[in-house]
Amino acid sequence: MSKLNQTAAVSADENKYVKPGEFIAYLLAVFFYTNMTGMVGSYRNAYLVNVLLLNEDQTSLFNVLVSVIPFVLNFFIVMYIDGRRMGKRGKFRPLALLVAVPMSIILMLSFWAPKGLSSTVLMIYLVTVAVAWAVCNTIGNSINMVAFVMTPNIKERDTVISFRGIASAVGNSAPLVIVLVIGLIWKNEGTQYIIASALCSVVGIITVLFGMSRVRERTAYENKRKNPLAGFKDILSSKYAWVIIVSEFLKNFRNIATYMGVFLAAALLGSTSKYLLFGLPTGIGTAVGMLLINFLLKKFNSKVLYIASGIYSVLANAAAFAVGYAYFNNPSTFLQILFIVFLFLIGLQFGASNLLPNMFQADVLEEIELKTKKRLDASLPFVISIGTIISGTIASALAPKILYGDNSIIGYLQPTDGVDVVQSLKTKVMLLFFYTIFHGIMMFLAGVPFFFYTLTGKKKEEMHEALLKQREEYK
Repeated sequence: MSKLNQTAAVSADENKYVKPGEFIAYLLAVFFYTNMTGMVGSYRNAYLVNVLLLNEDQTSLFNVLVSVIPFVLNFFIVMYIDGRRMGKRGKFRPLALLVAVPMSIILMLSFWAPKGLSSTVLMIYLVTVAVAWAVCNTIGNSINMVAFVMTPNIKERDTVISFRGIASAVGNSAPLVIVLVIGLIWKNEGTQYIIASALCSVVGIITVLFGMSRVRERTAYENKRKNPLAGFKDILSSKYAWVIIVSEFLKNFRNIATYMGVFLAAALLGSTSKYLLFGLPTGIGTAVGMLLINFLLKKFNSKVLYIASGIYSVLANAAAFAVGYAYFNNPSTFLQILFIVFLFLIGLQFGASNLLPNMFQADVLEEIELKTKKRLDASLPFVISIGTIISGTIASALAPKILYGDNSIIGYLQPTDGVDVVQSLKTKVMLLFFYTIFHGIMMFLAGVPFFFYTLTGKKKEEMHEALLKQREEYK
């Protein structure tokens, strides 16, 4: 039996391991790490379309390449991560520390391109930077895996995961505030993005390095090298993993909806920097939604809440579309405020869709570990990503063609000489449709597979107790 560097928990209910200072340092690291990833997620599409003025075919090609190439590379990266031995500093912390500086540099390059490049060379440059960013992000995701191994106490673990989710949600929205403030000083959209990315990078380096130097990994597991390819087979043999795979495959088609957000802000409010006015109420709703889910978990299991959140998403998004459509035809301050209220209500569902899948994955990791004695923290998200890559690539390829170009559904007009163009009523309505109703439908469909998920309640607790006893053998 192999030796471990850290001890297992004796009880899943009584012992507490994570100190307040460590907990706060971890949440700060997660917040500003997600601040960096949120900058790319929120504004890279707008940078390509509005600043570099790529046409719809170029943007679609870019989106496909930066989905497929990183996926191939990630196949080898996750095998390396799960094949690592657990050293004195843990298994995931060293990776998060290692990638902090490269990520910050590549973040800034994501919003800067040398002038005078031909279209082909420019595309090669953009794809190279985007692929490097995706690889760093895969390794940097180790910061999120730390939450699974900070404590063997299942309730404490779920608390860490919950607050990590809240920190991630707020951190993801933070770039919207940064770009809005910068937009009050610099009107050039490209300048806004490069300054915002620089700020996110500097603060991200400091907080990730600080936070990861303070946390500890305490969950014990067998520290023996195994065939990483066998781990993929173990995941694909789990019926619970398949529920998550199918759900995430369906959910990721919502990328078409999120793609439209910054362009809806430009069409309605006159500037992409004002995307905050959409993102902030949704972000606040997301944070509140996570707190609400934590409360409801005391009365309902995660499966019921996830299915219910999908139904709620359809209703909330349909109502938001109705209010927005009414505003287009009869503009009024009341309808503006009501629309913002519904963006907040939509955000409540984001709380469920962001938080609960992390809990499902943590439970499936333990179910597989109990059966195989393997910790597959990196491999499970990768296998799940196979479905999301397929749906995400389709969504990313279709979104630009739906948005703009001669045969597009929405008919969005690119800026002329750096100045945003007034969009037609049809364009605004279609942007709103994809941003609301289409998103709601995808979230409803994502909940359907969970009718077949049974790893909840007493069954989940009994599985965890059995796993703790198994881990005692690793001492």
